[in-house]
This record gives sequence, structure tokens and C-alpha cells, in this order.
Amino acid sequence: MPVRLMLLLLPALFLVACGGERPTIANDDPAPGFELERLDGGRTNLDELVGTVIAVRFWADWCPFCRREMRELEPVYQRLHGRGLEILAVNVGQDRARVERFVERAHYAYPTLLDPDSAVARRYGVIAIPVTYFIDRDGIVRGRILGESDAATFERMALPLLQPVDALSAPPLPPRDPQ
Repeated sequence: MPVRLMLLLLPALFLVACGGERPTIANDDPAPGFELERLDGGRTNLDELVGTVIAVRFWADWCPFCRREMRELEPVYQRLHGRGLEILAVNVGQDRARVERFVERAHYAYPTLLDPDSAVARRYGVIAIPVTYFIDRDGIVRGRILGESDAATFERMALPLLQPVDALSAPPLPPRDPQ
């Protein structure tokens, strides 16, 4: 097995091996709550974001796809943040200094959260990164992207969740009178 492939798989094996039985998060499950420190020093509690559409992205600096993907998602974030989208970039298993160096070079505006012991990643059943979970305004998981994503795929997953609540629950219009 090539060394490069082993280096990519080793952290994933660590996530599985250290967590006992791995939970499975499926569509329509409530999103596991968490509270993590942000890179800017504040804290983010997922439960306090109810009413917001959330994309929880698990990543690390050794991931060959993460930097490009994070830059590519920035314009999507800028377009959709005002409509209620929040992207949470959860770093898995790395120290603050290393994450700071990565973020300085990656240039994105959405919050970076620190999961230094990978506890939240294990709660979500993360075994490989990048992975993104889409959570609706009620805190329910509605989809995920396993592996690298592009802006179009990400936006296609997020847009239906951003529809106004009225549009999702409105009764159908009555048939038009043919006269």
C-alpha cells in the first residue's frame, strides 16, 4: 500500500478505533447536539442555531481536498448566509496553532470550530473526511456529502432547506375555474 494512502487512512482508522461502536446518523434523524470552541475564541452551541439551516463540515489540514473545497464554498456562503445558511467548519483532531495556519491560507469567512479530541466527529460517525451534514431549521439531518464536494453540489443540497417555511407547508392551490 503506498505511503500516501496509508497517511490518508490512518486518521480515519483513529476515529473509528477510539470511539467504540460507531453511531450511524441517517436522514431524518435529529442532529447530535454539541458545543465547541471557535477559532476566534467564542463558542458555538448547535442547539442555539435552531431556526438556521446548518452545514456541518468535518475537515483536517492533511485532507488533500479540504482547502480547495473550503475556498470554493466561500461564494456559496456569501450568497446564502443572508437567507439563513450557516456553515460550521469543524476541524477534527488538530491543535489550534495548526488550524490557525491552515485558515490563514484558505481564506474563508464561515466559522471554524475546534474538535481537538474528535469527540463530535465520533458522535456523527465520521470515519473519513471531508464529510458535510445538512441540518434543517428544526435540527433534523436532511442530507450529507461524503468526500469532496463542489459549489454546485453543495448549493443543490442547501437550497431546498432554505425555502421559506410557508412555501414548504402551504396547502396546494385550488384548481382554476376554466371560465
